[in-house]
Amino acid sequence: MAEGLVEGGGECAATTGLAEQPPERSRGAFEQLSAVADAVLYEGYLLYPYRRSSAKNRVRWQFGVLFPRDWVESDGPVVPGVSGSADSWYQQTECLLRIRRPGDASVRVRVRYLQMQRKQVEDTGHRPVASLRTDDGTVHLTFDEAVPRACEVVVPLDELLDTGRTVPVGAAAGVDVEPLPAGAGRVVRHRDEVRAETTVTAERLTDDLCRLRVRTANTGPAPAPRTARDEALRRALIATHTLIGGDGVEFVSLTDPPTDLAAPARSCRNEFTFPVLGGAAEDAGHLLLSAPIILPDHPQVAPESPGDLHDAGEIDEILTLRTMLLTDEEKREARATDPRAAAILDRVDTMPQEVFERLHGAIRSLAPVAPETAPATAPAAAERPAWWQEGADGGLSPTTDTVLVDGVPLGGGSRVRLRPRGRGADAQDMFLAGRTAEVAAVFHDVDGSVHLAVTLDDDPASELHTWYGRFHYFRPDELEPLEPAGTPDEPSAPAPVAAKAPLTTDSETPAAEAE
Repeated sequence: MAEGLVEGGGECAATTGLAEQPPERSRGAFEQLSAVADAVLYEGYLLYPYRRSSAKNRVRWQFGVLFPRDWVESDGPVVPGVSGSADSWYQQTECLLRIRRPGDASVRVRVRYLQMQRKQVEDTGHRPVASLRTDDGTVHLTFDEAVPRACEVVVPLDELLDTGRTVPVGAAAGVDVEPLPAGAGRVVRHRDEVRAETTVTAERLTDDLCRLRVRTANTGPAPAPRTARDEALRRALIATHTLIGGDGVEFVSLTDPPTDLAAPARSCRNEFTFPVLGGAAEDAGHLLLSAPIILPDHPQVAPESPGDLHDAGEIDEILTLRTMLLTDEEKREARATDPRAAAILDRVDTMPQEVFERLHGAIRSLAPVAPETAPATAPAAAERPAWWQEGADGGLSPTTDTVLVDGVPLGGGSRVRLRPRGRGADAQDMFLAGRTAEVAAVFHDVDGSVHLAVTLDDDPASELHTWYGRFHYFRPDELEPLEPAGTPDEPSAPAPVAAKAPLTTDSETPAAEAE
């Protein structure tokens, strides 16, 4: 068994069974993906306005949290699913890999997470206090921090096919004491021990295809069943995610698998995490990122983004502007809350104008304008005012408008089956492939495209979603009408009964339908 504790974000490597290895391509690829992986690691770590007193910063650590099993299952077993926002005691990744060098292939796995660290401010008598101001005016606040941890293992593929490998990925307990200037007090940082292990195995499906499984579990002793979550977090792995690479292997997209691998892709069971291809699209499956936050294949951090704001779902420009507008007192509290908040303020306060201007947006590509082919009898597009002019939406009625799909006019009340396009579809939409839904409205975008708002037939909250206008949106070519086309004098035939779908669990990977 390979030992592998990594302190302070460093790395360990266990390479039993391999000859002297040159630096593998997979290791370098891990570094190329570091920006995305760090965004996952610190997502939600500290949110705007980055102050301890903010309500949103009192409930933290929402993704990829692995608690001791007896604590998290004190009220019943966890329910497996791909969502990493649910608390669990384990995380499981399954993926497909092609063997390109039989007998010489290896797999590299790096498990990353945060270990909670309690920052306690104490006065001159070593008594705990919520805050303390030193003679130089600096404020020190009691707050929970986190230390990044990582463990890496390299294993020959043949060993994984035979027996597998289990390695410890925990972190030791520790205490650090930082005296404050002029004997004003001290800051004590406590870390409880985190016990965990990762097991890597592989199953051969064909001569050149394997299913790889990486399972990380918290193996530590549980606190008392009614212990508060904030206390139980001291023994948890936080924001747990896995980077997988290798030499002599090639990973298969589970979001958009080749047609001949759609069935084995669907059979992969991913629990509390979901794997996507990493790196650039031209890297041909040399790297995988399995994260508790659902991402598309080949996720990238926008090159215009100058640094992490710990809220990847928000717009950098808006957060930067809001941070600039914090009062001096709010900025002092944010700086005292956490060093990462102080770094954000430093970056925002010193941001050059040209860097700030890049946050406003960028054009990645331009599509050529299609030639006008509409018949002379069709209304000219120029007859409608530009979208920013008054009357641009005149004559549009989302609830009564229709759009023609396969000869069937679809509009409010039409029933459809969802067929997200195989390539380029949103990862969230892929999970809805094959489900039936009802069209609520037809929307025309300012760029001339059309999207249909739908509610799922089997969603128990569909009526509520309709009430406050929350829908799923699909293009016309992603919908299959369930009502055949009719004629004005002949009503449409009843919608065909949908075939009974096989029973699956949320952890089974959806795959693109064959075109």
